[in-house]
Amino acid sequence: MEITKDITIEDLIEKKPGAIDYLKEKGIRCIRCGEPIWGTLEEAAEEKGFDKEQIEGFVKELNTRDKKGGDEPAGPEVKPGKLNS
Repeated sequence: MEITKDITIEDLIEKKPGAIDYLKEKGIRCIRCGEPIWGTLEEAAEEKGFDKEQIEGFVKELNTRDKKGGDEPAGPEVKPGKLNS
């Protein structure tokens, strides 16, 4: 799924749960992280003072994370034949 600046926050977190952590890192809250925010990614970012260039960067990063499998939060690293303690 291609993420655009026009995706609603609700659709983004529903389709890409890993985006919740990314949004939190940027200071953009969402309903699942305690603040009811409606509207698009662009609108939420603008409310937090981000400009158009930064928002385009968010879109690129979110799409890159998706392609690298960054949709789900990463778990602990487990090496073959060893137990992590």
